[in-house]
Amino acid sequence: MMVMHDDHPPAVTPPSPTAQKTPWLEGTLEQLFFRARWLCAPLYLGLTAGLVVILVKFLQTMWGLLRDSYTLQFDDVFVGILDMIDLVLLANLLLIVMFAGYENFVSKLDVRNHRDFPDWIGHVTFGDIKIKLMASIVAMSAIHVLADFIRVDTIPSRTLAWSVGIHLAFVVSGLMLAMMDRMMEAPAAPARHESVKPDAH
Repeated sequence: MMVMHDDHPPAVTPPSPTAQKTPWLEGTLEQLFFRARWLCAPLYLGLTAGLVVILVKFLQTMWGLLRDSYTLQFDDVFVGILDMIDLVLLANLLLIVMFAGYENFVSKLDVRNHRDFPDWIGHVTFGDIKIKLMASIVAMSAIHVLADFIRVDTIPSRTLAWSVGIHLAFVVSGLMLAMMDRMMEAPAAPARHESVKPDAH
């Protein structure tokens, strides 16, 4: 039995010009909005000034501990070290906001081939930034509360109560933020494990 082949393929209807052409005003506004993201670049660059200030305060605290190390009491040394840890946490928080914010909202970093390029850059989303920000605030608040308890004999009870209350407020806020972020990601989870039905033969 001979099968007849059609030598002429079916004609493809070209898309309508109106479906491809974007109105001038709409295209101009979209380009303006897209390029406006570079207005945030100086903001992230300005955070480097905060790193310089943190470095100066860290060196100042370290020099004070070294200079008076023979005369300081244990509680004063402990508080000074906690202050240094607090500054380190704040510096790490600034770096997370700078790198993750710039890559998420401005432009991709073109230094990925550098041997010292951190693995976490590019994997931190806006939701992760919020969680890390709140976790850092809770950690720094806990350091301040611990420092206040070490100096409990010299701090009024009202000030200590406010310190504990503010820390608990930060903890509750962090838990609520994490729960809301988890609830927002929950509906998308089943779609990742959606089973593929076999084709019926």
